Amino acid sequence: MNTIERDVRGATTAHADLLAALQSLTDEQARSASLLPDWTVGHVLTHIARNADGFVAMVEAANRGEVGDQYPGGFEQRNGDIETGALRSAAELVADVTAACARLEAAWAATGSTGWGGTGQSLVGPLPVNSLPFRRWRETVVHHADCGFTSEGWRDWPTEYVRLELEQMTMLWASRKPMGMTTLPSEALGVDDRRRLAWLMGRAAIDGLAPAGIY
Repeated sequence: MNTIERDVRGATTAHADLLAALQSLTDEQARSASLLPDWTVGHVLTHIARNADGFVAMVEAANRGEVGDQYPGGFEQRNGDIETGALRSAAELVADVTAACARLEAAWAATGSTGWGGTGQSLVGPLPVNSLPFRRWRETVVHHADCGFTSEGWRDWPTEYVRLELEQMTMLWASRKPMGMTTLPSEALGVDDRRRLAWLMGRAAIDGLAPAGIY
């Protein structure tokens, strides 16, 4: 299995897990606070849906040999869409996330070598289209936990995702440190992989350490 196939599989499984958890979503839950500051569950779910649609735009443009924008209207469009969408009913939110995930999976299934070799334009700069499946896997797994449906949160992150993401986040952490400081602090190495990753991603604390400072 190549990297793209692996990441598409991971993202698709994460979609299925999220949608299964949403089947009993109530309006009250949709209006409740998520684990992210100032965002309700409705905000998080709307973000998950619009992220998928942004990736679809990038993938479909790449299939045409073009560079597509994830959010043509920039941060203003992204934030406005999330604020407006967050106010919808639970049924509308679930239908939106379901349809958006299906559109993205269909776009991936229709992508050939030209598309996978292309580039899309995100809010933070150009991204290789072949990196989008892992990014979507990350978005879905992490924000599913951010909804706060269970008390476990990041402790529920899938093992394969944690292993792959931990490699990337550790390298990113090291790249932002002075030359020669490439090893995580002993306190971080002394906890389990999920907590270490959650610390690197700003979602958990480790005794004796300041925030990782990546996000």
